[in-house]
Amino acid sequence: MQPKVSFLDPTLTYTVPPYQTACGSADIMSHILEVYFTPEEDLFMLDTVMEGLMKTVLRYAPVAMKEPENYEARANLMWASSWAINKFVNGGKTHTWSCHPMEHELSAYYDITHGLGLAILTPRWMEYTLNETTVKKFRQLAVNVFDLDASLPDMELAKAGIQHMGAFFYDTLGLQRTLTELGIDDALFKTMAEKAAKIGGTKQAFQPLNAADIEKIYQMCL
Repeated sequence: MQPKVSFLDPTLTYTVPPYQTACGSADIMSHILEVYFTPEEDLFMLDTVMEGLMKTVLRYAPVAMKEPENYEARANLMWASSWAINKFVNGGKTHTWSCHPMEHELSAYYDITHGLGLAILTPRWMEYTLNETTVKKFRQLAVNVFDLDASLPDMELAKAGIQHMGAFFYDTLGLQRTLTELGIDDALFKTMAEKAAKIGGTKQAFQPLNAADIEKIYQMCL
């Protein structure tokens, strides 16, 4: 069900605790990244919008966690969350998502918070899919979102950008880094990977993933 219009009141989010604010912020970032990383030629304008949305989350998530009744922080996060899911930034993209199908299996089997699962998965998915073909987009993220030195070599920039993303999730937001910390082992990884590949359609993703690929990404999260 998709609403035609929504009326957003940031004051209603004042009572959201820091942990759920952190998980929600990770989810916003993931929604944007799922669309940002595309194998298709994209519009500069849409990329710029997504980069601005991500920088908004980077700036205001920690503020909202420390100052839950900070209207500016809550308003910016609330609006960013809407633009991350209302399909405006999708443009005409046809590729499927990667991290969400993988995380849905985690939440289904282990009942962990969705945003937390995405925070654990996303940097590992980024590491796994980084290669000479995909490096250009990772470089763009590093320069335009994390303001890293554009004169550095592409691969070095890409890896630094991934490190910054992980630092935001784990150091700034304070979320757990690994599935091991949550008491999750690899017993169900094969089953989960097969379902994620089948239901999520990850073969049509930014970097095509089959069940074996997804199982390896789960292993990287331990």
